[in-house]
Amino acid sequence: MSDPAHPEAHPAEGYAGDITPQQAWDLLAADPGATLVDVRTQGEWRTIGIPDTTSLEKQPLFAEWVQAGGRPNPGFLEELKAAGIGDGPIVFLCRSGQRSIGAARLATSAGIAPSYNVLEGFEGAPGADGVRDQQGWKVAGLPWTDGAA
Repeated sequence: MSDPAHPEAHPAEGYAGDITPQQAWDLLAADPGATLVDVRTQGEWRTIGIPDTTSLEKQPLFAEWVQAGGRPNPGFLEELKAAGIGDGPIVFLCRSGQRSIGAARLATSAGIAPSYNVLEGFEGAPGADGVRDQQGWKVAGLPWTDGAA
């Protein structure tokens, strides 16, 4: 039986590894020091929804990895540190599990570890019909809400 506070992550270079949305939820529930960092854009938070971790008595940190227009956020690490994020575990979430890889790598290189990437992200990749309804946090049935961060 696996320990949710120490998930069996898919190996990855430069960070603790990739975990499924359910593993992310289980880690957040099992480890009082675990933090969820949603690295999507403000527009995504407003129009797509946000993870709801209130039942765990936790609030995600919302820190854009890439800002409007596709510009990297030069203050990303400073935002993490200002929010008190230092020691992990830290779970990074984006829309499809791609941008959050870069965030996990950068955090790890700055000594913020263990840092994990959530496979599939909040919505996952688009299906054959172009709709993002095949995988991800929302499809896994994990708590989320409409709204803005």
